[in-house]
Amino acid sequence: MHTFSINGKTISVFSNGGPEAPMIYLNTYLNEGKQIFEALRKANCPPFTLVAISNLDWNRDMVPWDSPPVFRNAEPFTGGADAYLRLLTETIIPEVEQQISAKPQWRGIAGYSLAGLFALYAICQTEAFSRAGSISGSLWFPGAKEYIFSHQEAHTPDCVYLSLGDKESKTRNPILSTVQKQTEEIHAFYQSRQVDTIFQLNPGNHNRQPAQRTAAGIAWMLSR
Repeated sequence: MHTFSINGKTISVFSNGGPEAPMIYLNTYLNEGKQIFEALRKANCPPFTLVAISNLDWNRDMVPWDSPPVFRNAEPFTGGADAYLRLLTETIIPEVEQQISAKPQWRGIAGYSLAGLFALYAICQTEAFSRAGSISGSLWFPGAKEYIFSHQEAHTPDCVYLSLGDKESKTRNPILSTVQKQTEEIHAFYQSRQVDTIFQLNPGNHNRQPAQRTAAGIAWMLSR
């Protein structure tokens, strides 16, 4: 593992392949990159490099625009995804790939919860990533589905992985309860564009086995 910092973000690089191996950029909430990397190695995935980014301002860096909190006494969302995406594509990616002398076969982007929302937003904005994984993605976020539908991707992704826990929409919260419907409609949208995509329902609620779910999503991306 190789770790360094850029603009307060912690970047950890885990290599399980040569410099031309695919690279997955994973935005993390609790610095769970090592756990996910070990799960992927045990799954005998094809060669890859995992770049886990932590110490994020979660409710800012991962969301594309301002939105009120969805829980009482929670912090509001202050959209900073564009600024973070510029940092990722213009500074973090070049620095990572220069340090390890990498010219990856392809790049993917993945994340859990709000980072899953960010992954889909990113492929609408940049050609840097050809595969995306939104694992238990916060696709309930107001306006997210409409944005994806109304903006042509920067390029058509090779594949998109979507997942949810089967209890995530079973809530009295009127916003969060839409998450499965929104995710299914986004899945259908990508299918209509002939994008290789899958929607996986996992047992449990949003907080059940996030690292294992994330590893499963990345493994699927690596298998295509």
